[in-house]
Amino acid sequence: MPTNEQRRAAAKRKLERQLERRAAQAKRQRLLTIVASAVGAVVVIGAVVATVVITTKDSDTTASASTTTTVDPNAPQPAADGKLPAFVAPAGLGQNCQYPAAGKASKPVNPPRTGAIPMDEAEVSVSMSTDQGNIGLELNNAQAPCTTNSFASLAQQGYFNDTPCHRLTTSDSLSVLQCGDPTGQGTGGPGYQFANEYPTNQYQPDNPALQQPVLYPRGTLAMANAGAGTNGSQFFLVYKDSQLPPGYTVFGTIDETGLATLDKIAAGGVAGGGQDGEPATKVMVKSIAVD
Repeated sequence: MPTNEQRRAAAKRKLERQLERRAAQAKRQRLLTIVASAVGAVVVIGAVVATVVITTKDSDTTASASTTTTVDPNAPQPAADGKLPAFVAPAGLGQNCQYPAAGKASKPVNPPRTGAIPMDEAEVSVSMSTDQGNIGLELNNAQAPCTTNSFASLAQQGYFNDTPCHRLTTSDSLSVLQCGDPTGQGTGGPGYQFANEYPTNQYQPDNPALQQPVLYPRGTLAMANAGAGTNGSQFFLVYKDSQLPPGYTVFGTIDETGLATLDKIAAGGVAGGGQDGEPATKVMVKSIAVD
């Protein structure tokens, strides 16, 4: 029969084993929590990376962002029907056009004149000749003088002559032909960049409305870019109403002859199928001349 001392010793050992088991269980629980947190973080990071990659890849057609910035309620907003906002000339429009150097020019060209741009001529007529037909353009100098100044300068220097239109999109939400890159790769430019104008300049820079798609109607001439302030020589011609964030400068319109030419090109579809890529009907710009 065990003595009292032996019973106390046995009880002590039992308590120690219980404490050890509890400590081990607590340690395992902490480890599982850390592992779960780490896995969760990896999942979140992966989702963010995927979002960035998708957004970057599709940046020509879509954008998304969230912000808690307080917006001036008096700042211009897109129309209720989703159309572009009515043009309101911002202070200093066309008074200090700047074209800072950016990268290497894809074709030898001089940057346009800087400073104040004459705006007495509200519209500038331009003839765009392609091997698929003519495209008449009206540049809106009163609405986008810095952009018009650059485009006219490039045209007068022959920068667009004998260059391909490298991209056609044919989706329901984006229907455009993109031109203006002598390399034909979608990466070329004139060796300078310049700021956005209408409709981007109708908003405060931190206005969430800049991220909401609006209607770029059929017949719109606009600048392609890789983000605000990165305009160069690439432009796109809208042949069907398209939805885009208002981060692409609208600087002119396309005449009916030009739209008929674009419709013919679009009917040929995209090379290799799909809805975004090189036009199956190859398009070469022979010249762009200011009338």
